[in-house]
Amino acid sequence: MATNGSWASPVADAQYSQGFETNTGGFIGQIYDGLSGYSLFVTLFLLLVAYDQFKYIWNKGSIVGPAWKMPFIGPFLSSVNPKMDEYKAKWASGDLSCVSVFHKFVVIASSRDMARKVFNSPAFVKPCVVDVAYKLLRPTNWVFLDGRAHVDYRKGLNGLFTRQALETYLPGQEEVYDKYFAKFLEISQKANNGQPVPYMPVFRELMCAVSCRTFVGHYMSDAAVKKIADDYYKITAALELVNFPIIIPFTRTYYGKKAADMVLHEFSICAAKSKARMAAGGEVTCIMDGWVKSMLVSENYRQKIARGVKVDDSEKPAMLLRIFSDFEIAMTIFTFLFASQDATSSASTWLFQIMADRPEILDRVREENLAVRGGDRDQRLSIDILEKMPYTRAVVKETLRYRPPVIMVPYVAKKAFPVSDAYTAPKGSMVIPSVWPALHDPDVYPAPDTFNPERWISGDADKAVKNWLVFGTGPHYCLGQTYAQLNLMAMIGKASLHLDWKHHVTPLSEDIKVFATIFPMDDCPLVFSKRD
Repeated sequence: MATNGSWASPVADAQYSQGFETNTGGFIGQIYDGLSGYSLFVTLFLLLVAYDQFKYIWNKGSIVGPAWKMPFIGPFLSSVNPKMDEYKAKWASGDLSCVSVFHKFVVIASSRDMARKVFNSPAFVKPCVVDVAYKLLRPTNWVFLDGRAHVDYRKGLNGLFTRQALETYLPGQEEVYDKYFAKFLEISQKANNGQPVPYMPVFRELMCAVSCRTFVGHYMSDAAVKKIADDYYKITAALELVNFPIIIPFTRTYYGKKAADMVLHEFSICAAKSKARMAAGGEVTCIMDGWVKSMLVSENYRQKIARGVKVDDSEKPAMLLRIFSDFEIAMTIFTFLFASQDATSSASTWLFQIMADRPEILDRVREENLAVRGGDRDQRLSIDILEKMPYTRAVVKETLRYRPPVIMVPYVAKKAFPVSDAYTAPKGSMVIPSVWPALHDPDVYPAPDTFNPERWISGDADKAVKNWLVFGTGPHYCLGQTYAQLNLMAMIGKASLHLDWKHHVTPLSEDIKVFATIFPMDDCPLVFSKRD
């Protein structure tokens, strides 16, 4: 009889195996049965919270910031209504500090040197505005170009902001000022019987009209300009630093996208009109004309070369441009409006308020403006006139220092960015240079919280070029900085000669409201009257 040489019988093996499977299945089954859908959700949620906290602490490293992050959203709720005092506290907390909102880790560079390093590090960072900006301005917009492509594109725009070019735009700007100064009087004297009303919204409309006339001339109707002025705040709201990263129907980003589409459509129509007029030999009256004419001149030069025509070197354009499509032109002009609208609206609001509260300074502006016009207050503006107004220039520069419209500029780290010897911002993080601390440095600007135009005349303020970050610095500095300052000088100088205005001071007049740029919390209640 054969003997079973194994250590157990087949029956025993089968029973053992069967029993083992049953017991194991029961144990796992008990665990599985105990894990309801709710408990699985809670477990997953806690794991995600732990990961979110770990990632924040890891990214934070040694710099100043909250010890922990509110799960996922961070300080989103408080950031929906940002407070200037909170920004100041953040800047005072350290040269580098951080927060984390939703999926974005944000590094704030507060000191002058840290801010300048960010501005001047194109190898590590690029301007990013916010996620939704790519959808509003369009992903192919030139402002999102990087490196050599950005430099070359920018060179093609430099000629639009020369002294000669700026002179060309003045008649259109002055035409808008004439119209809106009359509107100021109508609002104050007829519509409101001499009672103060907030003028910040009116200044926003004025600056939008000036920008549109400068950028696209009379190709755009007054009704279209008014529509853009009325709706532009929706674009501003959509592009605030803290916002939903996607476009959800009936949210701020949704309405901002609709407004941006409308602006691009209007500018595309203007581009087609400018091309036709410039091709017919029309005179340049706006920025769009100047750019289109440069394209046509470049194309004419290329065609001559292609035909073998000998062309003198003096006829070669300084920058050879291709013919851009109407929509490409519209996208670029939109970036000019994006850069100027909120900033000049802020500056003009503060300028009118500051002048009303300091009548002795306004009187000096009047005296200078009348003198450079030879006593004729109706003399039309020219670059020569504007360049002979050092005190008005000082008032504008001091306004931009005292209440800088743009207090910070978002960049994104293209790769790990060694901001300091002790800290490296991770790739993909938002890195934000702040300009307010540099412009209120008491070592550079004595009594920085005092409005003092004299510091630009008899003081050393003009020598502090490293602190003058109003228009940024580095490869992405503001193309239109000279235009912006001359525009503000022209506005306040002309207003001083034709208008009187009084500021209705409230407890909120000196408090600062942050809405992309900064404004008086009470929106600057004024009363205008005609100056005899």
